[in-house]
Amino acid sequence: MNQGRTMHIGVIGATGTIGSRVVTEALGRGHRVTAFSRDAAAITDRREHLTWSSLDVLDPAGIAAVLPGMDVLISGYQPGNASKDFADTVRRSIADPTVYAAAARALLKALESHPRTRLIVIGGAGSLELEPGVVRADRDELVHASLDELGLPREYAAAVRGHREALDVLRASNRLWTYFSPAEQIGPGERTGRFRVGGDQPVLDADGMSRISAEDAAVALVDEAELPRFVQRRFTVGY
Repeated sequence: MNQGRTMHIGVIGATGTIGSRVVTEALGRGHRVTAFSRDAAAITDRREHLTWSSLDVLDPAGIAAVLPGMDVLISGYQPGNASKDFADTVRRSIADPTVYAAAARALLKALESHPRTRLIVIGGAGSLELEPGVVRADRDELVHASLDELGLPREYAAAVRGHREALDVLRASNRLWTYFSPAEQIGPGERTGRFRVGGDQPVLDADGMSRISAEDAAVALVDEAELPRFVQRRFTVGY
């Protein structure tokens, strides 16, 4: 639903499962996209209105240098590249779960010199409230049950909490940030454009499942880029 204005959207983690689909969704709506990766030189994607650039998400000065003229920066940063080597990303996330908060701090620091640029951070589902005041990330038994269901090692709980710490960093900021918690079950699938949007609680389907395709998550993210509804707030989606 392009609101009639062509935007310049930056996407960090643009080769990832969600980030790559955000790029495609934004281009499909007629926006100009700068796609960021650790090593953009190796990328051969030459679609129209798409520019590739290398970026270190932990370097505030480097981030600030790419912000002029950008309306929204969407960060899908995570260690490694889960779409190419999921096990490697899981290992890296467990090894240093502080990287998510460090990336959030670097992004906010960069925005100090460009306060009108909006930031959307793609985070985790573990910080969603299962009921008022009950957050999965706060309770070992809840995190472990979820990880068991998803087939992830229980040690990944450290990364779940790392994502939650990044949200806490953003919540302490007065920048134009938005935090996106995807549904608990997310992966490549169909772009339906039909889903429900929530705030701090997961959106559950008729079977009580929290799920979304990466394609529809991208729709929700570009919707938010075009028409901000959750500035200085978190949102989530699900079927």
